[in-house]
Amino acid sequence: MRIPGPAEIRALHEKYAPTTEAFALVHTHCEIVWGIAEQLLAAPHLAHLDAELVRAGCLLHDIGVYRLYGDDGRLDHENYIRHGLLGHEILEAEGFPDALSRFCSHHTGVGLTRHDVVSQGLPLPPADYLAVTEEERLVMYADKFHTKSRPSAYLSPDEFAARVRGFGEDKVTAFQALRAEFGDPDLSGSVSGTEAGGGAASAVVQG
Repeated sequence: MRIPGPAEIRALHEKYAPTTEAFALVHTHCEIVWGIAEQLLAAPHLAHLDAELVRAGCLLHDIGVYRLYGDDGRLDHENYIRHGLLGHEILEAEGFPDALSRFCSHHTGVGLTRHDVVSQGLPLPPADYLAVTEEERLVMYADKFHTKSRPSAYLSPDEFAARVRGFGEDKVTAFQALRAEFGDPDLSGSVSGTEAGGGAASAVVQG
């Protein structure tokens, strides 16, 4: 499988971003998520993961957010939950394999189940949107530590756990399982990318 590099992925972001502000918000967030994942990948027990695939997954996971901007430049907050599926559609249309497209559609929260979709009336086709491979789970996990809300910010593991509790104790349990699998990132230093303001408050938990 051909995995696109950072320059090719940046060009895709530039192609789909409706404004320079949207590009700065989304692409910067994706770079920060990769910085967090890259740090976690340094752990010896994760040496077997495909770092190149993780990097591509991090840098592409939120590309569908661009499809939620209206002609007025505003983000459609009500349908933000659809950004993963929209990203999957973008990558599919660009000819990328499912193994890459899934990083978009299977990273939201700590995984969306068919039950979540139906019981919450989410605007998604009823299905399980769960990270399955270790690379998918790592991208989903790293995404939880940075928000695109106003202002953008880092979230500690405990802060995210407190926020996701509103979606059910099962989501907290799922997040704690990810912590046990990948460890806690060090957010005290700098990671890849620089922060940018803007975005939707709903992105905090539903990432």
